[in-house]
Amino acid sequence: MDQDEKYIREALNEALVALDEGEIPIGAVVVWKDRIIGRGHNMTEKLGDATAHAEMIAITAATEALGGKYLNDCTLYVTIEPCPMCAGAMAWSQLGRLVYGAPDQKRGFSFFEPSLLHPSTEVEYGILTDECSSLLVDFFKSKRK
Repeated sequence: MDQDEKYIREALNEALVALDEGEIPIGAVVVWKDRIIGRGHNMTEKLGDATAHAEMIAITAATEALGGKYLNDCTLYVTIEPCPMCAGAMAWSQLGRLVYGAPDQKRGFSFFEPSLLHPSTEVEYGILTDECSSLLVDFFKSKRK
């Protein structure tokens, strides 16, 4: 298994925690030197905070672990394409690399403004796309019943 798949699976594990907690199942991890230094899953309902997205929580944990605000040597893995708010946070933290599983056709940053990320941030996507998107699709189907 390659590194990107390995860490997207870790993000999927975080998404399952969100699902168990009744949150939208999105998960994220931040990796530095082949070590997870930040984990997050959606906690907007639990915290009553619209900004408590998986990526935001993982970024905060990672900056605390590193003792600084910049993540230029880090990769953030997330199950679904980040929203514009999270992309902005990645820009401010100067994230080195972003890897996401599935695109978000409605709220993903690239559909609004692809240049929201820091200019030096590398982007990869399409890792375990089906697993990442089906978790989210199934969640919303269950809410519509």
